[in-house]
Amino acid sequence: MRTSIVRLAVSLLTRPYTLQEANAALLPPKPLFRHILRSHRNLPPEMRSLGDDYVKAEFRRHRAVTNPVHIIGFLSQWKLYLEALPAAKDGQTFSGQRLDTSLLEKMSSEQLGQLYELMQATKDVWKPSE
Repeated sequence: MRTSIVRLAVSLLTRPYTLQEANAALLPPKPLFRHILRSHRNLPPEMRSLGDDYVKAEFRRHRAVTNPVHIIGFLSQWKLYLEALPAAKDGQTFSGQRLDTSLLEKMSSEQLGQLYELMQATKDVWKPSE
């Protein structure tokens, strides 16, 4: 007896996702936004305040975007950020990571300016008080 193409397709679709495939699945914007704000609760108060404001502003800016490629890129990058946040209550385990040089080369001058402003804002927050 010969197996049909339909039968093979059905058997492929019913297999469970691997951990990597399930992790790569994108969350819809509202649940992703809520998850990020909830995970910010584990950060120190200064980092939480800065992070909450930034996340809210970015999601507001991208509310009217209709290009599917931009939406997927936006959601996937925020999903990666969510995965990098600490799950523990102490929040001190979050140290961030260095930006890839190839990513910096792809940025526009406006994006580099925003990145510089963000760097200055975080330096002001973490300045040791004298």
